Amino acid sequence: MKRKHRFNIKNKPTKHKQGLKERIENFFYSDRPEATVTQFLLMFLAIGAVACGGAVLPGILKAIKDFSDDKNWQNQFSKKKMSNAFAYLKHKKLIEIIVDDGKKTKVLLTNKGQKRVREYSIDTLEIKKPAKWDGKWRILIFDIPSKPKIYNLAREALRGKIKELGFYQMQKSTWVYPYECEDELLFIAEAFEVQKHIEILTVEKMLHENLFRKKFHLFS
Repeated sequence: MKRKHRFNIKNKPTKHKQGLKERIENFFYSDRPEATVTQFLLMFLAIGAVACGGAVLPGILKAIKDFSDDKNWQNQFSKKKMSNAFAYLKHKKLIEIIVDDGKKTKVLLTNKGQKRVREYSIDTLEIKKPAKWDGKWRILIFDIPSKPKIYNLAREALRGKIKELGFYQMQKSTWVYPYECEDELLFIAEAFEVQKHIEILTVEKMLHENLFRKKFHLFS
């Protein structure tokens, strides 16, 4: 069934590099583990501003219904839960309500809200394994400075995420993975603003390949 929506969302992007907007859209297209109502509402509002002619919450609920008729997202959360989530987002200053000259009310994400969306997008990021390995290795190398302090936090966050994704540490700042993952690594690096401090290599042969095959269970 054709998706109805008001945000001009297209089918899953085919470009090599996926940005934040595409990953937000993928959140709604993929079979994600169930999100909390607050996470769902924040991700929904991140797609685009909701313009309401009257009360804000009913306008949001209508926009969700129009958007998600084939996903039935609107059936997962009660109106009360949506109301509580909306109040929470306002209280935490993750969204702002703006009334324009035409008396229309718009709901927009604040900078703090956009930051929370990026964090959630990273938390839910995963690398899909192909049915068959292509025989190539992806190697991530990073050399992130120790100063300013934000770089230390970024380094630890990057290391923690790639470990969670299943990368194997070859050396101190060198990690290996057998499947295509450049888009995901660039997205993480850009979110932490360390993209200029990383390098991603694709190689077809390594000296200790048998060790890595064993680590990733790639023996036929």
